[in-house]
Amino acid sequence: MQSSRLWNAWHCRFTERVIAFLGQGRMGVLMARRLEPAGHKVTAWRRGTGVTPAAAVDGAELVITMLSDPAAVREVLSAALPGLRPGVTVVEMSTIGPEAVRELRALLPPEVGLVDAPVLGSVGPAAEGTLTVLAGGDVSGCREVLSVFGSVRELGPLGSGAAMKLAVMSALVPAQVLLAETFAYGVAHGVDRDALIDVLSGTPLGTLAERLRVPPTETRYSLAHAAKDLELAAWAGAPVAGAARARLQDARAAGLGERDVTAIAEHVGGGTRPRAVPVNVATVPATNGAYSHAVRAGDLLYVSGQAAFDEQGNVVGEGDMTAQAEHVFQVVSRILADQGATFGDIAFIRTYLTDMDKRVEYGRVRRKYITGTPPASTTVEVPRLFMPGLLLEVDLVVALTPAGR
Repeated sequence: MQSSRLWNAWHCRFTERVIAFLGQGRMGVLMARRLEPAGHKVTAWRRGTGVTPAAAVDGAELVITMLSDPAAVREVLSAALPGLRPGVTVVEMSTIGPEAVRELRALLPPEVGLVDAPVLGSVGPAAEGTLTVLAGGDVSGCREVLSVFGSVRELGPLGSGAAMKLAVMSALVPAQVLLAETFAYGVAHGVDRDALIDVLSGTPLGTLAERLRVPPTETRYSLAHAAKDLELAAWAGAPVAGAARARLQDARAAGLGERDVTAIAEHVGGGTRPRAVPVNVATVPATNGAYSHAVRAGDLLYVSGQAAFDEQGNVVGEGDMTAQAEHVFQVVSRILADQGATFGDIAFIRTYLTDMDKRVEYGRVRRKYITGTPPASTTVEVPRLFMPGLLLEVDLVVALTPAGR
């Protein structure tokens, strides 16, 4: 680690940096655009372009990740490992929590530095460079780059920034849900909506209330990300945040995940949602229209058979059981994360193999993801699957967090 700190200190004396920016979502694309005008050479990566993470980080002095959730960060950085050269610093700017940051430190080689630096702010501040960067770890080699995005708060050792981000969101997101319930109460009791906003504007909730006067048409902070942030921050001593999390999970399952978080007001005031709600995650290749990747029914999630397809519908790793199993479990991890679940929440797993002699290869991969006490399970051999070249398909039943807990 001493060599990594010396490398970072040497590089911070120079303005131009070679930076790989992994993640081109709403926030990431705006943040990456600010780096070249600041004098840096930037290689941007996003899913589905055909460029591997390892190729994107090859030759970079600084690697920035801005991705959707802990599973996505682990997946992308694992794929980037072959391209990370000694002395490079990874700056993790997603909202993933301190536990996930510690897992990344264990994943990365000792000669690769790591800083956690999630941000406060939405798409407007991202474009303007006025975000608040919550940094944990040794930022001596990246402080100047981070300042391109906004004001930098150095909060302490590695993981401090991630913990601060979740602490702040544990207040802001439940407040948004509280306002949604307040508006629903007002409607039920004949309170004029604009008058209610006027009164609330004179209170500490005024800024959030004003956002509901004319709900935004663009997504600045998605409802799905708000739910994910509260899921990461969940702990037994926070019943208010737990109730807000359940509200957001229901709204996400009702199809509002990609809407701005203010859409929670629409959901809370809109009555009962359908009993069976389709779940199709944006980071999972689209279906053929004849099925949904999963359906949430109450506190259970039924996951359709997942096979090794890429974004173009082509078979991944044809003839290679290990490659196909890895792909399937990565896809499953994204579906689980979208619903606030983990592999430990799987109640039942069923696997279809075209060749039972390959079950040992499959089992090695499965044990990487499903650890501890295994769920109920069935494995069967079938003569063929949906497309030639597929070796396995996996479907699941998952127990989700009950509403209100």
